[in-house]
Amino acid sequence: MSDKNIFTEIEGKFDNDESFRPTGRDYFNPEEFEKLVQARRSVRKFSDEIISDEIFDKIMDLTLLAPNSSNLQTWEFIRVKNKEIKSKLAEACFSQSAARTASDLIVCIADASKAVDHCKLTLEEMKKLNTDIPKAAEIYYSKLAPMVYNPGPLGLYSPFKWFFFNLLGLFKVVPRGPFFKSDLNTWAQKSCALACENMMLAYRAFGYDTCPMEGFDELKVRKILNLKCSQKVVMIIGAGKASNGGIYGPQMRFDKKLFVKTLN
Repeated sequence: MSDKNIFTEIEGKFDNDESFRPTGRDYFNPEEFEKLVQARRSVRKFSDEIISDEIFDKIMDLTLLAPNSSNLQTWEFIRVKNKEIKSKLAEACFSQSAARTASDLIVCIADASKAVDHCKLTLEEMKKLNTDIPKAAEIYYSKLAPMVYNPGPLGLYSPFKWFFFNLLGLFKVVPRGPFFKSDLNTWAQKSCALACENMMLAYRAFGYDTCPMEGFDELKVRKILNLKCSQKVVMIIGAGKASNGGIYGPQMRFDKKLFVKTLN
């Protein structure tokens, strides 16, 4: 069976890739990264210190560098500064202190409906680059990705794509989704969650703390922010300067043998 496909076509096209990674492949600082990861805790009580717009913008620059599926960036982050809206959101978060006392409340949203438009945007951005773009990449963003990530009106394309690719899969390796809207939502939420981790580590690097919250009434949050049906709330992150009593105990994790497997 041939391994040649649109993904392998791009291999070897960019042998001199250091210009694409400013810090370089020789970056090595595990001790500082270990300190950063260990310093990130879910803090549930914040002081009155305000996070400046300048620092928030830098944090978001780092947030948006997160890896994401096909680089289609199907995410959105709403920073709520309005006191009235923040109060309503905090109530929708069951009035937990991480929401009530946060300097920043960031509603993290996944929106799979952006995928097709972002394929077009990617092609436009690729044309602005001063480098040769492989034909395989152009085909991927102009044909394959728009087909895979478009469920069609009322999801009508989904069952036909499911049948076609599973039939084709009897003879070759094929993408098995996402085809249905529920699959697409999960697909977009995974990318958004990667960005959320970037955000929380960035806040910590700038001397602030965070608390990712999944405890909220999503229907109320959607109404407060007037969100579209396609916009799925992944989490709400409270951020600010930690106050005394904001960490509820030592960090606890189960034995890693429960989760980490090695196949030799």
